[in-house]
Amino acid sequence: MLKIRLRRVGAKKAPSYRIVVSDSKVSTAGKVIETIGTYNPLVNPPACVIDREKVGEWIKKGAQPTERVAKLLSVKTPDQPKIVEVDDTKV
Repeated sequence: MLKIRLRRVGAKKAPSYRIVVSDSKVSTAGKVIETIGTYNPLVNPPACVIDREKVGEWIKKGAQPTERVAKLLSVKTPDQPKIVEVDDTKV
């Protein structure tokens, strides 16, 4: 089963996370199928960059987001982390 989950990166006591798609049987530090976003809880407000098109594609393929990623995907209030839409058409 595929999972959309957080993978911790960054220094000691300074975490930042990548939002990745991986097999649920592989550890969080293991092999990643695709990176679909980032989350930085240290800035105020916390910054979250997610490619929603890729998230939609992976959910259609059967990937399930973890609880924390599901919360990040459903954020809409100003006191929660900002989600920046990635627009690849301007490249």
